[in-house]
Amino acid sequence: MAGFFQQKNLLQSDALHKPPEEGQLLTLLFKLMNAKKGIEIGVFYGYSLLNAALALPEDGQIIAIDMDRETYEKGLPCIQKAGVENKIEFIHSDALQVLDGLIEEGSKEGTFDFAFVDADKEQLEEYHKRLMKLVRVGGLIAYDNTLWYGTVAQPDNPGLPDMVERIREALVRFNAWLASDARVDLSLLCIGDGLTLCRRVC
Repeated sequence: MAGFFQQKNLLQSDALHKPPEEGQLLTLLFKLMNAKKGIEIGVFYGYSLLNAALALPEDGQIIAIDMDRETYEKGLPCIQKAGVENKIEFIHSDALQVLDGLIEEGSKEGTFDFAFVDADKEQLEEYHKRLMKLVRVGGLIAYDNTLWYGTVAQPDNPGLPDMVERIREALVRFNAWLASDARVDLSLLCIGDGLTLCRRVC
């Protein structure tokens, strides 16, 4: 497994791209749900955000949260060219602060059709706790990179880079914790770097 990481720029290059089949799957799911309102945590260049916005009707809306405005703005011309910028509210902030603010409003609880999370893996449990209040019953919460190059199924490996091992440990804990959450139907898909889909059932 350690040899898998010998390519110098593997992590950096993989972080820049999501496989098109993942975007297509999420787009299809959002359409099947007749989704109109969503949250995206972790935007980067906005590829998944663009896919989600294209799936929504003209009056649909996505709150997109990221600490990095500069990178989002690099991808913004593609969103503008697709004609979906009006569906996106980009918030340059810490995601937990934004989620807490939405919950405190009261009127936002249970009003979102979906959430897509591709952000700090060590905060996933905290995101989930809040999203379970914001996403409606029957809604979808999706977590990206939950296989983490397949390392979540491997024993501890001192040969892995520190950052890879730290996130592997966080995802192992999160995957086990999420699997015990009776409030969701769960499926971890072997697509891209792992995509976990949670349907809120209560």
